[in-house]
Amino acid sequence: MKKMKKIALVLAIVLLVGVFTATFTVQENQYACTVRFSQIINTTDEAGLHFKVPFLDTIKYFPKAMMLYDIPPSEVLTSDKQNMTVDCYIMWQIEDPLKFYQTLGTTLVAEERLNAITYNALKNVMGTLAQADIINMDDGAERNEIYEGITTSVDNLANTYGIAVEDVKIKRFDLPESNENAVFSRMISERNQMAEKFTADGNYDASLIRNNVDKEVNIVISNAKAEAAKLEAEGEAEYMRMLAEAYDTPEKQEFYQFTVALDALKQSLSGDEKTIILDRNSALAEILAGK
Repeated sequence: MKKMKKIALVLAIVLLVGVFTATFTVQENQYACTVRFSQIINTTDEAGLHFKVPFLDTIKYFPKAMMLYDIPPSEVLTSDKQNMTVDCYIMWQIEDPLKFYQTLGTTLVAEERLNAITYNALKNVMGTLAQADIINMDDGAERNEIYEGITTSVDNLANTYGIAVEDVKIKRFDLPESNENAVFSRMISERNQMAEKFTADGNYDASLIRNNVDKEVNIVISNAKAEAAKLEAEGEAEYMRMLAEAYDTPEKQEFYQFTVALDALKQSLSGDEKTIILDRNSALAEILAGK
């Protein structure tokens, strides 16, 4: 009886072990590859419970989600033979787990391969650009074409390993210390040239404005003087007309001449000198002499 119990217990244990070794589970963000004798015989990404042959089959799991790999900074050479340090990252995921397992096997090996592929793509693209095309004051969006070209190149090469590359982004371009001073000096020189151009353009525009203002002022002054002369001449003419009307008889004219002579005499005697010299035939001399 005891022997039967032992046999039943052993069978139960074997059955339990068989059940556990014959099943496996797949998560939502996983690929599961069934490997038999080092060959993948089945691949699934359907979440849930699955079956396999106990003791013969093993399961390889690969991530299905998008992954980020921060590539170590590396140096590239521009078309004008200037060294630059590029720091970038890559967004990638496994698209074909069978091909991925056959060509790479692990994500660690995949990252090493992506590192080499991305560096070669960066080196090829940067080799077509001058340093001034990369480091400048232009809108950063203009460099998106560079990123897109690198991403396309890396993705095409990564497809042979069952990998899809979603994006390659350059975090920053750094200058080697030996080149920093030269580049900064060039940038300062360019900014100074721009400032001098703006100053020269401003001075030119200011001179045009001043010349136009001076011209307008001279025209206004000239017109004002002409108008003043015109008014003065009209006033003199009106004055003479009024005099002619006021002194329209010989007696009135004689009286006017007499008053004018008195005014002249008064003005001549305004100083300390009280001696005057008159023509004896003048009307004023005759009046003063009592003739």
